[in-house]
Amino acid sequence: MSESTEPIRSHGVRITWDDLPERVRAWVTQELGEVTEVAPQQGGFSPGTADRVHGTRGSAFVKAVGESLNARTPDLVAREIAVLDHLPPYAAAPLLLSSLDERIEGERWVALLVEDIPGRHPQTPWVGPELDATLEALSSLVSEPLARTIELPRLEEDMAGDLSCWPHLAADPPDDLDPWVCDNLDRLAAVAADAPGRLRGDHLVHTDIRADNLLVTGAGSSPGTAGSRPDTGRVRVVDWPFASRGAPWFDTLTLLLNVRLLGGPDPTAYEGRLTDRGATREDIDAVLVALCGYFLHASRLVPPTGLPTLRAFQRAHAVASLAWVRERLDP
Repeated sequence: MSESTEPIRSHGVRITWDDLPERVRAWVTQELGEVTEVAPQQGGFSPGTADRVHGTRGSAFVKAVGESLNARTPDLVAREIAVLDHLPPYAAAPLLLSSLDERIEGERWVALLVEDIPGRHPQTPWVGPELDATLEALSSLVSEPLARTIELPRLEEDMAGDLSCWPHLAADPPDDLDPWVCDNLDRLAAVAADAPGRLRGDHLVHTDIRADNLLVTGAGSSPGTAGSRPDTGRVRVVDWPFASRGAPWFDTLTLLLNVRLLGGPDPTAYEGRLTDRGATREDIDAVLVALCGYFLHASRLVPPTGLPTLRAFQRAHAVASLAWVRERLDP
């Protein structure tokens, strides 16, 4: 069993509903009627809002962000709007209800309304039934190749930069770099060298699978009591800005890394799911080592504007992925 006594959470620092420009709140009112309740949601690193909003004519999940909060985030919300308009039905993604992309008092604001899916994030540390339900949901995402008419970025191209960080580490190793990594820099760089190309494929890839981007719905939408087995229903995948076309096993790899990070069942018992979806041992090693290099490199950078907790989260990923890499390369 992998354990985590106090797992690090993917929570950023968000503005609130009351911080939104009046124009954005008026747009929500136009879509949902007079707002009767706003329930802020946790998870994710966007500095914008993430709220379940109930109005007199309906309910929705609302995201909204301005460029002064973080220059990149409005583009990500706009990318998610475009993605949600084109995903296949078997993705079971939230239904896009409305979107806004305007300059308000000289600042670009982007917002979306999607269906309000009743449910909760999986329990962490992970529990077996919810991990199994998530693996089933990921199987549905890759149940068939993407139609050629669906335009999404190629995963191997979208992640090429992120998966090519070992040369940066080798050129300027941080003072606190793990001694095993220092002794194996050339080896790790060689293993990861062709990682982007190993992600080629024609299946739908979410690319950012972790507990806070998943919702347990139906029978398992209420957490179980301590020591109980939750009556798990369906798991739906949310937050789709990074959707890509690529290898059908990548989302499963990142899910197992999330289990290693947050604790739960022994992830090695599930590694056969990767080969079941077409990954070779060399594929897994290359991409895992490349991800480790990315987290080691990114975690030492200056925090982006409006995302003060991101680097700590990446450092935790670096620790978890490095432990997995050492298990695989030096068993």
